[in-house]
Amino acid sequence: MKFRRQRLDEVSVNLTPLIDVVFLLLIFFMVSTTFTRETRLGVVLPEASGLPQAEMTDQVEVVISAAGEYRINGEQLVRADADTLRSALLALSREGTDRPLMITADADSSHQSVVRVMDVAGQLGFVNITITTQEPAAD
Repeated sequence: MKFRRQRLDEVSVNLTPLIDVVFLLLIFFMVSTTFTRETRLGVVLPEASGLPQAEMTDQVEVVISAAGEYRINGEQLVRADADTLRSALLALSREGTDRPLMITADADSSHQSVVRVMDVAGQLGFVNITITTQEPAAD
């Protein structure tokens, strides 16, 4: 008897569907991942290179703390909002808005606090506004 030999099918693995699935997973993870990276702007405060100005007795000094609290001529304001700041500066502006207004802010105070003082002072008519600087560190 003559038996026919069975043909052995060639065993192979088709990699095309596997590669398709891997690429689909890669695309899914790329799309679903959030790439938001919060950045912060580093602000370097200006340093003075000139001589300090002579002390003026007839000036308005506004000091801004790191927490955003205001002191006007050494007196702390009750609240740190624009209305309280406006009423305190309004009382001082009756003596004249030609007086120098000096703004001294802590390095950690917000930019909004400084701009608020400048805005309120400008609305009240102060034109001689000075922002204090720090002396450069000795290297």
